[in-house]
Amino acid sequence: MNNDIKKIEHVLVIDDEAVVRNGISRALKNRGMTTEHAVNGREALDLLSRKPFDLALLDIRMPDMDGMEVLKHIISNNHKTRVIMITGYPTINTAVDCIKLGALDYLIKPFRLDDLDDVLSKLDNREDPTGGLNGNGNNKQKIRELKNLIIGESRSMGIMFEKILKVAPTDSTVLITGESGTGKELVANAIHAYSDRKDKEFVAVDCSSLVETLLESELFGHVKGSFTGALQTKHGLFELANHGTFFFDEISNLSLKIQAKLLRVIQEREFMKVGDQKKVKLDIRIISASNSDLKKSIQSGEFREDLFYRLSVVPLRLPSLRNRKKDIPLLCDHFLEKFSRKIKKPVPEISSEALEILKDYAWPGNVRELEHTIERILIMEDTDVIRARDLPAFISQRQGEFQMFSEEPFTLQELEKKYIRFVLKRTKGKKTLAANILGINRKTLGMKIKKYELY
Repeated sequence: MNNDIKKIEHVLVIDDEAVVRNGISRALKNRGMTTEHAVNGREALDLLSRKPFDLALLDIRMPDMDGMEVLKHIISNNHKTRVIMITGYPTINTAVDCIKLGALDYLIKPFRLDDLDDVLSKLDNREDPTGGLNGNGNNKQKIRELKNLIIGESRSMGIMFEKILKVAPTDSTVLITGESGTGKELVANAIHAYSDRKDKEFVAVDCSSLVETLLESELFGHVKGSFTGALQTKHGLFELANHGTFFFDEISNLSLKIQAKLLRVIQEREFMKVGDQKKVKLDIRIISASNSDLKKSIQSGEFREDLFYRLSVVPLRLPSLRNRKKDIPLLCDHFLEKFSRKIKKPVPEISSEALEILKDYAWPGNVRELEHTIERILIMEDTDVIRARDLPAFISQRQGEFQMFSEEPFTLQELEKKYIRFVLKRTKGKKTLAANILGINRKTLGMKIKKYELY
């Protein structure tokens, strides 16, 4: 542990949950610090008015007065008290707001003691007191922040985090592709949060949710009397997003007419409201997402090729969950914590057998399907340990013997990966035996296990 931790001596722990307060206090006392507790914001402000504290660990969601209000007060009135925020509901916007208001860092519940040590050890070494998401910290720190907000430790997600950090500071258009449920909007939010436009608006529109006539009015706005029902002039989403970031979700659903207008907006950086002749100057960054193959849409005449190349200056392809199975335990822990808090239940454990079944499932709906599955289990099952029998039948019944083919075709590499996983499971992880069955030596098997992340 860094010796600079000892410089922090007196800590105020502010959280409405006793188990969190007591756990943090024990950890800090073992590190030579004294702690005091506050169960809500008002009690915390009272203590801060009477005593000096080197550091406050502050929960965001509390009854009576939330953590953001308390943070504002501390920054305004207790200049020597540094603040680390704690949240069980992490989002990009929440993290950005905390840093903008003056918090030095944040921790995501449930966090490990190593995470706490890591944050504490940096407090006395910060050159930029507004570090974190808005600071100029190195990529390692920023990737750590991204891992807290977009859950993932797999190699494919590590590559994705690096790409996000490279593209974010630019104004280049980004096209995010990937199967439904992989987290495309979350990545778009992250790109905005790490960009120079982070203090401006992030406006998202689902292109599949509005009919063409409404979408045109929503995007560009309209003037009074421009069509039946236009009783007053309306600002469009482009105007609201000016100087910020505009996110088109499921952009393949745009009609050819809207595509032509969008292409002109990108080229000219200006637009006109429906029914108006006056041009509005536009300064926005455009990010798009699609779960369909836009190149096939181009071939079928449903999507403009020139628009595709304008939108995909930087293409990002999100991996499916079945190709990042190392992340499934982390995601399960995250969703168990999230929904246990939401429905006010103790956080259950998940058995190794149930976890293996979840890791073996193909997850056609990806992270979103896993999230809904965990929520369903927590609602329907009253148990301290989630076992295989508690999993939905459509997941548990598909396990057992190796399935050569699924509903959709897949590559030979994916077939090899599936079969190696199957053999390792049947041999209970005995690599020498598995290698013999596969007809390869143990070293080659080890290389393939590393390649496919079959840990």
